[in-house]
Amino acid sequence: MGATTTVPRVEVLRDRYRSRLPELLQELDGPVEGIVGLPLYIVWSGRTSYSLDRPKSRMTLYRTVLAEGPREDLEAFLHHRLPAEQWPVLRRLVSLCIREVWEDAFPELPRTAPADATAA
Repeated sequence: MGATTTVPRVEVLRDRYRSRLPELLQELDGPVEGIVGLPLYIVWSGRTSYSLDRPKSRMTLYRTVLAEGPREDLEAFLHHRLPAEQWPVLRRLVSLCIREVWEDAFPELPRTAPADATAA
């Protein structure tokens, strides 16, 4: 019998997320305000509508689309401004695989939290 090589699960996930990336963050041209409803193939249970005007709701939408959406939906539901501005927070809400793939592809995403202006 021949030896079977198996690809580690983490590599399968990285390849999956990598294949859905836009070429540039600017290709993310989704809405920046209002209510967004996600299709059931992205969010199959629970809440399907998200308010972009509420930070927690907006971050939940982004986390869900980054994890489950195909490239077309990343481009349709996400706007390039949010990942660029909010990545230090958003990166803690997504899986390690998603975080690594996005940070490798887009070096402009900040890797650390901004300095606290009130800290002495």
